[in-house]
Amino acid sequence: MAAVPTKPRRRPKLAVWKFSSCDGCQLSLLDCEDELLAVAEAVEIAYFLEATRAEIAGPYDISLVEGSIGTAHDAARIQQIRKQSKVLITIGACATAGGIQALRNFRDVDGFIRAVYARPDYIDTLATSTAIQDHVKVDFELRGCPISKEQLLEVLNAFLNHRRPVVPPMSQCIECKMHGTVCVMVARGTPCLGPVTQAGCGNLCPAHDRGCYGCFGPKETPNVAALTKQFAALGRTDGDIANALRSFNANAEPFRAEAQRRETPPHRVPS
Repeated sequence: MAAVPTKPRRRPKLAVWKFSSCDGCQLSLLDCEDELLAVAEAVEIAYFLEATRAEIAGPYDISLVEGSIGTAHDAARIQQIRKQSKVLITIGACATAGGIQALRNFRDVDGFIRAVYARPDYIDTLATSTAIQDHVKVDFELRGCPISKEQLLEVLNAFLNHRRPVVPPMSQCIECKMHGTVCVMVARGTPCLGPVTQAGCGNLCPAHDRGCYGCFGPKETPNVAALTKQFAALGRTDGDIANALRSFNANAEPFRAEAQRRETPPHRVPS
């Protein structure tokens, strides 16, 4: 009896999109090295300009979105991407909190443009840089600047197998303890954002005797006010504290709110 031909399995279509960003989080996918072939076998890469010029039309099963919304064109484009995507996952600090470019949210963006560009009239930008979730429904946010490739693989694996990703919401302090790293704030009086920052970098800065810079954004239910009270006890001024909170995740709500409380005079983010 002749064998019945089986229908080839359709691989889920993966699209990777870029908005205002440095491309570092997209490179984390290419940096998977040993796991990259397995990823390519599990999905059909339908749109990923960082890796290939080939484009396959949507709809897409999974969209990874890097970068923040900084122009009216971005704001319209993300709406179209959302319509074409069954699952939309944002990757990196730019996509989840507006990124380093969100520092403009706290100042006069027109003043920046006039100071930097010889022809300011050529620049068309919004006054703010905002996260993707401020514009469309997001199914999962993967934080980090850049993201952890191990966490990215876990998120892809989870969505391909219809389960919730296991990305611990614990603080950076737990990673320090797991690595046996001496607490730089307790032992040396170095201000460190580890108690309010989500783990994921692998204990990078405290392991080199530096305080955490908060690259992975606020952890679940962070007590930022309590931490900055300790910063003040260590001799840091309100200006120092506001600056510490205003880096890669400056527009993440817990960091933004505490920085504004410490800032004199307070600055209101444009709506």
